[in-house]
Amino acid sequence: MKSKTKIEKQAERKKRPSLVETILLAKKNKAWQEVAGFLAAPRRNKVEINLEKIEEASKDGDIIVVPGKVLSQGDISKKIKIVAMSFSEKAREKLLKCKSEILTISEEIKKNPEAKGVQIIK
Repeated sequence: MKSKTKIEKQAERKKRPSLVETILLAKKNKAWQEVAGFLAAPRRNKVEINLEKIEEASKDGDIIVVPGKVLSQGDISKKIKIVAMSFSEKAREKLLKCKSEILTISEEIKKNPEAKGVQIIK
């Protein structure tokens, strides 16, 4: 896990205000510090996960955190809560169609600061 100082230095280089806000919010909570480390990493290390990988790694009622973008390849048959920085349009449609809940990382940190029941997929 990255130190808070390293996360902060990497966050200073980011241009997107929503990303910087999310990194700083996650950095403050020990439970979310791993997610902050992924978000602060260089762009070439960006996390992009397809729905099929989320389907394999989850079961009904799980809270899945993707420290990056959710892409639409594959299908979801379970009712889960997916938390990510962003979603492709098709992935968003598929998730809403199967009644899954979609949240941004900053919204989930505010609702669940202790990260109870959270599974990080990277």
